Amino acid sequence: MNGGSVTEMHSGKVWKAGSRNLMAWTGKIIGAAVGYLFGPVGAAVGFLLGHHYDLQTAQAGSEGGSADPQQISAALFEAAFAVMGHVAKADGHVSNTEIEAARSIMRQLRLDEAHVRLAIDAFTRGKAADYPLHATLDHLRQLCRWRPDLLRFFMETQLRAALLGNDLAGPSRDLLWAVGARLGIPSAECALLEHLLRQQRGYTGSQARPAAGVRLQNAYETLGITTSASDAEVKKAYRRLMSENHPDKLVSRGLPESMQELAKEKTQRIREAYEIISESRGLR
Repeated sequence: MNGGSVTEMHSGKVWKAGSRNLMAWTGKIIGAAVGYLFGPVGAAVGFLLGHHYDLQTAQAGSEGGSADPQQISAALFEAAFAVMGHVAKADGHVSNTEIEAARSIMRQLRLDEAHVRLAIDAFTRGKAADYPLHATLDHLRQLCRWRPDLLRFFMETQLRAALLGNDLAGPSRDLLWAVGARLGIPSAECALLEHLLRQQRGYTGSQARPAAGVRLQNAYETLGITTSASDAEVKKAYRRLMSENHPDKLVSRGLPESMQELAKEKTQRIREAYEIISESRGLR
């Protein structure tokens, strides 16, 4: 990650010229945070952590005041990799493992060559000692004030990169918890995200299929309910989440049409979680 930083003027031109593509990359960042963070059953957990915010944020957005989606796209893309670089440099040195972690995320997002270059430039800027972390996070929080779900996706991406890079060793954890606090995400939620991530294949070092009990617990977490929920509550949670995550509804709220297939995958994972719970309870 030794590529030089692009100038502000050049970056502005690139963002302006590629604004429509950036919408798709934002969707990919969100999709990766959902699709790659969790296993085959729990892939929607990150998204669902913020599901209780969806109705109020959708209503707030319909009432006006939300930022231009293209502006949000550009800010999320830039900040995602810049903050990633800043966290990697928290101990004063960026290791090859941390560089590879960032590149792994770029590959998972399937960025084209131009956007890989932008991501590398952002990562490089983030490594600078004088990188304006607080200003960046405050700007991002302001832009996403009606969409806290996007901030949670952002946080999940940072946690995933840090886990891949150095397993949250050294000052990385404290810095990321401070990032979360700046974005309005409490430390308890950050800790829950870390816990969920560590249960997934790739962070535990095990390639074995999760035990039935783990799969069932993941299914409950995917639906955002506890094992003590009644059968009626299970069904209600499932129906609500299927409605909130309907592909057409998500697209109408700003999800790029190119990400419609991802939305379908989300509903499939919700359905799988419900089926696991239903089988364990004998529901029909």
